[in-house]
Amino acid sequence: MKPIEIAIAGCGPAGLTAALALNAQGHRVTLFDQFAAPMPLGSGLILQPTGLAVLDWLGLGARMGSLGAPIDRLYGRACESERVVLDVRYEALGSMRGLAVHRAGLFNVLYDAVKVAGIAVHTSSPVKDLQQSSLILHPKEKVGPFDLVIDALGAKSPLIPHAAAPEARARLDYGAIWASLPWPGPPFDPHALEQRYDAANVMIGVLPIGRRHETDSPMAAFFWSLRTEDFPRWRADGLNRWKHRVRRYWPQTSRLLDTIERPDQMVLAAYEHHTLPLPFGERLVFIGDAAHSTSPQLGQGANMALLDVYALAHALETSDSVEQVGPAYARLRRRHVKLYQALSRVFTPFYQSDSAILPLIRDFLVAPVSTLPGAAKLLALVVAGLLGRPLMPLANGSSRR
Repeated sequence: MKPIEIAIAGCGPAGLTAALALNAQGHRVTLFDQFAAPMPLGSGLILQPTGLAVLDWLGLGARMGSLGAPIDRLYGRACESERVVLDVRYEALGSMRGLAVHRAGLFNVLYDAVKVAGIAVHTSSPVKDLQQSSLILHPKEKVGPFDLVIDALGAKSPLIPHAAAPEARARLDYGAIWASLPWPGPPFDPHALEQRYDAANVMIGVLPIGRRHETDSPMAAFFWSLRTEDFPRWRADGLNRWKHRVRRYWPQTSRLLDTIERPDQMVLAAYEHHTLPLPFGERLVFIGDAAHSTSPQLGQGANMALLDVYALAHALETSDSVEQVGPAYARLRRRHVKLYQALSRVFTPFYQSDSAILPLIRDFLVAPVSTLPGAAKLLALVVAGLLGRPLMPLANGSSRR
């Protein structure tokens, strides 16, 4: 296919990564974002071996690695009994590791590369709709037409009604409040996600997330599981009451809690399962949360978006026409997305729900079984995002580089 005109709506990780990959293929790419200046949203995340492979493919792995915190282990205990109920180790996969990063660090790496590549970024340009392959911007400004539009606006994108099939969406009762805080040091492990649980309705987590810039100090993501509808009551109750409760569950978090001085330091993240069974439309492709979103229990969100970009680039490389790109991209991603959305639906209630039975099964059955030969490797494969062979075209040597 000859180079085409591509519009990308959204300057998050999915949109920026897509701009870099498709620009490098020779396509003419323009980014559109609603912010006056592109900026990151959110706290920390773990880049799994899948996402890291895509960043390496783009030539950005080394810089990202210099900012992030290598992760060897996902580790959790029950609050009262101190029983280990989660212990996933990447060493079961050999030399693989995760990389925990601040979202701002990931954004900076990607956005700096976009600027170096000279890719056009239109700020203060909120995308409201799509009409005959042209973007409708506020207030009713029309830009285009484009040969292909890529929607990276997230799960609430206004372009979702243009997909080839209706979406499926289910709101989850539990979300989390989180903050990015200075890294507290010992006794926390600088190479592990550590969590504490009381049944399935309390989950506390501490994740090292490295630095936003090379000159910054290391940071941690701190989060507390919360029913989304209870957030106003949490604010009304005041910080001191909540801090007392957290300290009772996990005394070692005191140093982190001391750095939280205002309720607005804790940001609410609401979760939902959202799926586009056909993540494309007429000259339109959906990537990242616009195509699929789940709870973050398996830590796959940003990695799935990076894999979407890789699959889309492969579809553009191997298709003869723009009309073939969307279906080809969907075929490449279908199995992996379905698998991980199903796994997320299965695992989430064990860690975030009001169930009294599921956490008992988790603590007294699932945790011991996970130590059996073969089970440790399977769990590591799940967390690493490698089930379903999402990187198969890259492994087979098909790439733009």
